[in-house]
Amino acid sequence: MDKKALIVQGGWDGHEPLKVSELFKNILEECNFEVEISDTLDVFLDVEALKKLDLIVPVWTMGKITKEQVAPVIEAVANGVGIAGCHGGMCDAFRESVEWQFMTGGNWVSHPGGDNLEYVVNIKNTSSEIVEGLEDFKVKSEQYYLHVDPAVEVLATTRFPTVHWYHSSNRAVDMPVVWTKMWGLGRVFYNALGHHADVLEADMPREIMKRGFLWAAEGKEIAAKNNLDVSKFISNAKMF
Repeated sequence: MDKKALIVQGGWDGHEPLKVSELFKNILEECNFEVEISDTLDVFLDVEALKKLDLIVPVWTMGKITKEQVAPVIEAVANGVGIAGCHGGMCDAFRESVEWQFMTGGNWVSHPGGDNLEYVVNIKNTSSEIVEGLEDFKVKSEQYYLHVDPAVEVLATTRFPTVHWYHSSNRAVDMPVVWTKMWGLGRVFYNALGHHADVLEADMPREIMKRGFLWAAEGKEIAAKNNLDVSKFISNAKMF
């Protein structure tokens, strides 16, 4: 049976959510996913429908999400549904939602130098299948500076500073570009590349997104095969 993916697109038009959504739809259909695209966050309100998915792909920058909309996503991913996205479409999606940021693993704070900045993406030495066999590559786009969850597994980085600004009075740092993490039984994948659709159409970013989608979508099936139960993660303690 084909896996099911939901792409939710909207927010700031500058990140070309329509083009990126179509690109992601094409990638997923190549991998035999049944794909639905929604342009409303209200699609998140039905938690039981979300739990039937294998993958959620947010393509939504600088929006606002209500607690009623975000809570079902938090629960569905915890139950094994994968979530995977890129650039501002996932980690600059809802700046006021700490719940979203906690689940996804990071949030954008700056892109020193703006667009059309040339920099190197360094693939990390890791056992992850997402970057297996891939080599360092150059990108000409925005270089994302993010505040990142220390729990993530970093698969690729980029060196800051590339341009001088207030941040460059600190030591040089290797900023995560691609990472994975767990959220309950669910797999989370993020790729900071993708300011415009053409960045993601290039061979390496496209391949990384494809592998990330597949990895994230496998989590639900693996949890079921191993009889994993989300109840062990549930707590009545205040989290937010």
